[in-house]
Amino acid sequence: MKNISYSIATFVLLTLIGCGNKNNSESTSEEVKGSGIIITQDQFDTNDLILGSLEQRTFPKMVETSGMIDVPPENRASVTAFMGGFVKKTPLLVGDRVKKGQLLVVLESQEFVQMQQDYLEVFNQLDFLRTEFERNKTLFEEKIASQKNYLQAKSNYETAKARYQGLREQLQMLNISPNKVEQGTIVSEAAIYAPIEGSITKMNVSMGSYVSPAMEILEIIDNDHVHLELTVFEKDILKIKKEQKIHFKIPEASDETFNARVYLVGTSIDDAKRTIKVHGHLEKEEGNFLPGMFVNALIMTDTTKTWALPAEAVIESEGTAYVLKLIGKTDSNYSFERVAVTQGNTYDGFTEVRGTGLNETDQFLTKGVFDLIGG
Repeated sequence: MKNISYSIATFVLLTLIGCGNKNNSESTSEEVKGSGIIITQDQFDTNDLILGSLEQRTFPKMVETSGMIDVPPENRASVTAFMGGFVKKTPLLVGDRVKKGQLLVVLESQEFVQMQQDYLEVFNQLDFLRTEFERNKTLFEEKIASQKNYLQAKSNYETAKARYQGLREQLQMLNISPNKVEQGTIVSEAAIYAPIEGSITKMNVSMGSYVSPAMEILEIIDNDHVHLELTVFEKDILKIKKEQKIHFKIPEASDETFNARVYLVGTSIDDAKRTIKVHGHLEKEEGNFLPGMFVNALIMTDTTKTWALPAEAVIESEGTAYVLKLIGKTDSNYSFERVAVTQGNTYDGFTEVRGTGLNETDQFLTKGVFDLIGG
């Protein structure tokens, strides 16, 4: 059965080589002897086959995890209204870029008018109440007025002053100028401005819709600083340390591997899931990452040195990994033996290899193995 398998592999290789070198077909003969694979020097040269030996390589020990792209809390803003109102103006759409302080939404409400009227009323009373308080204080100190009148005047003034300050703060929260109200200018509209710079990611209102104080009008996210928010299981928690390297991919968007480092390790475990949060900073913030993107990540917790071959030298066939070991060489032929090995991790183009009878002086075919023994 082994000879039949090797004959099939030989036929495949002869077909591939013959197609690329029809004018020199007489020099592309291959033989199978015993358990070996014979390759001629012409075949070796024509197909750019390469020999190599075992190398001591450093392989990282990895913790597999997953998570998502996120932004710091200060880079995410949920915009709400301090008072309810109807949307009168909203010039923005999802995806629009806004600057800090830029107009987002204009609300209109009768409540805004009433608040300004109340403020103006208190403002106009304040001077009178202060004068009354100061007059009664003087009379009380001179024992002319009663303590009751003095305390009543003080209470009236202090109450009005507190209401004045409270209404003034509320108007400023609505971006309505108290100074203009004091001059008699009353408006029915209140503007909402961007608290941060960023892009609109959610828009939950439209023209004429009513906005309540608890409702999120829109969301702004600044993508200038994104980070990784990973979830690590309890069994791996003690292996994770600050500054460890992270390799991650966005499986739904790209096959490219990106780099990051552990920045913070959570200090409490999720009781239900038995996991902990790990915060990672990207080494280069490029790639158009968006908050919410799912990531698969490997955290490098330690390293170990072991024997390895280029990844291309190890081929898996029918559930078993094989390499082609050079067992003989003449001026015209190379003889290879298919050797079963145990493969470990693959990193930086090399694969860990463990097998009986392998040593550092052995030579292996490191390029073209797939064409000979298949996958």
